[in-house]
Amino acid sequence: MQQIGVIGGGLAGLALSIELAEAGLSVALFEKHQYPFHRLCGEYISMESLPYLQKLGIEPFEHGAVRIEELFLSAPSGRFLTQKLPLGGFGISRFLLDSLMVKRAADLGVMIFQKTQVLDVKVHNAKCADIHTHNQGIVRVEQIVGAFGKRSNLDARLGRAFYKKSTPYMAVKHHVKLSGQSDKQIALHNFKDGYCGFSRVEDETFCLCYLTTRQNQKAYKSIRQMESELLSKNPFLEKIFSEAEFVWDKPIIINEVSFEKKTLYEAGLLCCGDAVGMITPLCGNGMSMALHSATILACMLKTHFLSPQQKEFPYGAYQKKWDEQFAMRLRVGRMIQRFFGDERLSDYLVRFFAKNPTLGKALIRLTHGKPF
Repeated sequence: MQQIGVIGGGLAGLALSIELAEAGLSVALFEKHQYPFHRLCGEYISMESLPYLQKLGIEPFEHGAVRIEELFLSAPSGRFLTQKLPLGGFGISRFLLDSLMVKRAADLGVMIFQKTQVLDVKVHNAKCADIHTHNQGIVRVEQIVGAFGKRSNLDARLGRAFYKKSTPYMAVKHHVKLSGQSDKQIALHNFKDGYCGFSRVEDETFCLCYLTTRQNQKAYKSIRQMESELLSKNPFLEKIFSEAEFVWDKPIIINEVSFEKKTLYEAGLLCCGDAVGMITPLCGNGMSMALHSATILACMLKTHFLSPQQKEFPYGAYQKKWDEQFAMRLRVGRMIQRFFGDERLSDYLVRFFAKNPTLGKALIRLTHGKPF
């Protein structure tokens, strides 16, 4: 029997598995896809996460990560501003980063089940739980961790409140190549009822990822038509969509993107990463939050399993630590999002921060943490 079963092999699940395995704990990781693969993600990581990745044995810049130092913000009118990022960050594709992390996890002895869909979980007591899979039968562990991302069939099985609430948001991601674009910027381009992030990753490629509404999608015959007739009303997006070389035949698309509050534990199952809460993508800090949440939980699990004095997991302490690190960021992210996707308000926001750059930097800091 494994000590810990981690459901979901994204950033939070992989980082957690690596940390626990390094501490000598036995870990089973369940991922429904086959590595390596692309995920819908903005692919910008705040520099606050670099020390942690290095601690895990991952050196992003040795594998082509691109340093990003500046924010470029535009409104549909074409008005724009540039803002130095207080910490900065780097761009690296999830295809590459996940590949590096899963190799590290495997080298440390993590039992990795790929192409394995988890159908259900059963927690019997504080030291015994079953993970029901579609192809591996039942895997018994002492503790289950849910790192299964934004929305999962397990959320429905567990009866999580947020899952019952419909959300209007959908997200689309492309990889493109385009000359004449800055490698050092992460750009946020607004359009009606949405916004688009654009930044460099490795191999001379840019990640183009946007959030919009399903209502927008329904108004057009195809994603490409929506991009050419709606998104391209922003002149910066018009240039991208008319001149870029699209690397993939089809984009990655997900529906029902939720920013609702989520619980950290459900019936004995601990959660981390996007399974706990997702910051609005325009804040550009979701990947760092996933990594940070993993190390918070890893620290508590290591104490719980390796300290004979601690017989029960400290759920209250986990909630408190999580709130200290992330509650304010999520609130600020939801507040900022109200200005984006609205043509008039986003234009006002660009003009305001162009005149008040110090306030712009302060707002960016509120959605980011310190190096960890």
